Amino acid sequence: MATERRATPEECARAVLETTPLIMQSLRTQMRSLRGALSVPQFRALAFLGRRPRSSLSDVAQHVGTSLPSMSKLIDGLVTRGMVERVPEADDRRRVALSLTSDGRRLLQMVYDATRARLSGLFADLSAAERAAIVDAMKLVSPLFSVPTST
Repeated sequence: MATERRATPEECARAVLETTPLIMQSLRTQMRSLRGALSVPQFRALAFLGRRPRSSLSDVAQHVGTSLPSMSKLIDGLVTRGMVERVPEADDRRRVALSLTSDGRRLLQMVYDATRARLSGLFADLSAAERAAIVDAMKLVSPLFSVPTST
């Protein structure tokens, strides 16, 4: 009977710190291969707005991990491209909500589908048990990194 492998919290931290940059580089390469469809921060902003429509600029900046001026410039570009719309709040005209347009939803879906297909191809050579281990690991770590944001 095989013994169960045990890892310390430090080993887990090291594995995440060593692997995350590799995953992000692969995602950036995929996004660039889509002929500049979206940068990773643009993708993250659109994905956030897809999950949380009518969010504020501050909410999106906090999620993406960038400053308000940088996020404002990024959103300006997405508005210019017709991917995001600014909607003044009825009860507070000083507050502007951000939402995806139908073009933004289509582009987000296209990039997501292409990236998912590329990742699926990478995982295809793994055994079913190895793929299950990855899915199980993601289910374990996702709640640890999920930070609630205010809207």
